[in-house]
Amino acid sequence: MAVITTTRRSERFRRTTPPTCKYWLAGRCNRNPCRFSHSSPTLPSNAYYNGNTTYKHSKQPTNCASKTLEKPANRAPMAVVSVEKPTKCEPMAMSDEKITVCGLEAVSVEEPTKCVQKAVLIEKTADVEDVDTVIAEAPVEKSRSICKYWMTDTCVHGDLCQNLHSWFYGDGFSTLARLHEHKKAVTGIALPAGSDKLYSGSTDGTVRVWDCNTGRCLGVINLNSEVTSLVSEGSWIFAGVKNAVKAWNIQTGADFTLDGPMGQVLSLNVGNDILLAGAEDGVIYAWRVSSDPKAESPFELVATLSGHTKPVVCLAIGCYKMPYSGSMDHSIKVWDLDTLQCTMTLNGHSDVVTSLICWDHYLLSSSSDCTVNVWVCTEEGILKVAYTHTEKNAVLGLYGMTDAEAKPILFCSCKGNSVRMYELPTFLERGRLFTRQEIRSFEIGPNGLFFTGDGTGLLNVWKWLEEPKVPCS
Repeated sequence: MAVITTTRRSERFRRTTPPTCKYWLAGRCNRNPCRFSHSSPTLPSNAYYNGNTTYKHSKQPTNCASKTLEKPANRAPMAVVSVEKPTKCEPMAMSDEKITVCGLEAVSVEEPTKCVQKAVLIEKTADVEDVDTVIAEAPVEKSRSICKYWMTDTCVHGDLCQNLHSWFYGDGFSTLARLHEHKKAVTGIALPAGSDKLYSGSTDGTVRVWDCNTGRCLGVINLNSEVTSLVSEGSWIFAGVKNAVKAWNIQTGADFTLDGPMGQVLSLNVGNDILLAGAEDGVIYAWRVSSDPKAESPFELVATLSGHTKPVVCLAIGCYKMPYSGSMDHSIKVWDLDTLQCTMTLNGHSDVVTSLICWDHYLLSSSSDCTVNVWVCTEEGILKVAYTHTEKNAVLGLYGMTDAEAKPILFCSCKGNSVRMYELPTFLERGRLFTRQEIRSFEIGPNGLFFTGDGTGLLNVWKWLEEPKVPCS
């Protein structure tokens, strides 16, 4: 009977003994008290885990109390060693595979960077008197995605979090200011040449004027209609709204309404003294400066370019003053500004063509099909795809500038609230920017500044640590 009683007591003891806390074993349990055991019969007697210390984070959790590491009884003195934060990303090895981009050799790179952090195991050492602990460094791969809990100031892992606690990663740039006055998405940013004022348009129906020196909002222009595009040329600012383009002169204060478009004006561009507006009805409207000094408006509608079957969402002007248009009908059209006729239709995407940009003698196009195409002109005068870059998410926009070494950098705004930066022509990733919502607009400023606007109405001011030379065309 005694044997049975002992057995039952043993079974009851095993049932009531809690399992060992796996987070305590990893040295990152932040619960006090914890319902799991902070001891393990499998650990060696000379190992001690700092299992209940508080991690460095901006917001202290309510259920976690800060505790210092106490020396265990009957053990040699111990010292608490802090976890070192990784200071930089180490480049990974590049593959030897070569590809051709725009006639140039490019090296294919897989996962160009990885970040490591240190996990700490504190051990007793018998042969050291002053230093009683040693650090066992275990490399942990750092994600290149932003921590969603850090964005809301609720992450409890601090430096040990596997995701990024920063609005960017990569060398060479930093964030200067975050201006949040718009109530809805920022869809256009304009910085007139020679002006110290920045203009931003939003779907909240306003255009705001900012002081570039102080970051203060100097004024608000109410247009009573969603602003879906914004561009500047000389002393003129043009804003795309429903069924019209609003224009005003920042020197004289004169403002005009350019009628003609049907539906929302989704894209604007200026080239060869012609203002182009891509509208929701699939038509591109073209204005020139009026030659009649007595005309009510300084601009006159000179042509309408028809050919797209769905809304025109992006426009670009090439190095030969050739306009390109991208549409929701998945096509790109090339136009002649002299004859105002379509000369070519490019079919290289399977979804909406979201952005167009000209780099050197090449045309780059992005799409919701998660690709970026590089188009090159053949000897026959036909544009063909020379290289296709693929992203994990839909690509919303392309923007270009050069770094301090005059290397062209492509900014690729993607769904997933990030902007990837690539060096051309290799498409080697240089870094990423992160925002609460996807980037909808981009503008290059002086002295290495550039501006981004996102879907929440936030206007971010960024700066290269070294001043770039000239922007891409």
